[in-house]
Amino acid sequence: MFPVSSGRRLLMLVLAVLVAAIIASPAFAQTTGMVKGKVLDDKGLPVEAAKITIESKDPGVNRSFTVTTNKKGEFAQIGMPPGQYKVTAEKVKIGSQSFDMAVHLGDPTEVNFRLAPGSTVASKEQAQKAAAVQAAFDAGVAASKADEYDGAIAKFEEAIALLPNCYDCYYNIGQANTQKKDYAKAEEAFKKAIEMKADYADAYNGLATIYNAQKRFDDAQAASQKAIEVGSAAAGPGGGNVNALYNQGVIAWNAGKAEDAKAKFEEAIKADPNHAASHYQLGMCLVNLGKLPDASAEFAAYLKLAPDGEFAAQAKALVAQLPKK
Repeated sequence: MFPVSSGRRLLMLVLAVLVAAIIASPAFAQTTGMVKGKVLDDKGLPVEAAKITIESKDPGVNRSFTVTTNKKGEFAQIGMPPGQYKVTAEKVKIGSQSFDMAVHLGDPTEVNFRLAPGSTVASKEQAQKAAAVQAAFDAGVAASKADEYDGAIAKFEEAIALLPNCYDCYYNIGQANTQKKDYAKAEEAFKKAIEMKADYADAYNGLATIYNAQKRFDDAQAASQKAIEVGSAAAGPGGGNVNALYNQGVIAWNAGKAEDAKAKFEEAIKADPNHAASHYQLGMCLVNLGKLPDASAEFAAYLKLAPDGEFAAQAKALVAQLPKK
């Protein structure tokens, strides 16, 4: 084991405090948007292999994306620059439908389709309703980012009044109430989202977060495990939910199980080697366990993946001070 001088003991003590403060508040920086949704036929059954075309409507921008639906009729397109888009779903002999949507940084835009023979562009009434829902949802997101959580909740509730099955609205209400530390209302909202979308991994992660904050570690572990299960099912064979694994690492750490936390962060990295936050938190965990050279390597990995990330300053300082392998 690397010998620890009195100076290094002080460093480790300071870093242990940092671990406790930082590891309990996972955060993820997002620089692009996402469009997701579902395509059903006129009987309400999922349409597999429907073609989804997403075309930019911004002046002078020639950008388009194409994706197909899975067996559940679901689709998702990530890495989209913000802007105005036309989203079209189509399948031969079933029909086609289009909506105009706005995509924003980091916040998923949801659009759902109902295809029927002869269906084309959404009616004026449908388009107006969709626009109103989107406007309320966007206002809720903006209020949340400004830490105006009561205003955000009001806007998401406005969207729900127009679209009662807006499970993303309930999820965001859960997040806002989490920030308010109103865990009872947050739990109610996350469970409502799950009631509408049984495989909503992020909502299970939301439950894990609030249970963790209340030191209900068994409940937190169960919710996080469920997030992994539904996330893996949605991703298909070999898939997984990295955020849930990361969350389990946080839960294990807060329960005083450093080795278990380390194992979960390692699992997250195995599932997604580019998950920068897991590298950083694994490094913090290794510092606490006294494995300083290994910790330094993890901080270096974080900086390579996220040189301007949320923890970049801390990681740079630690790499400069910790011994290398």
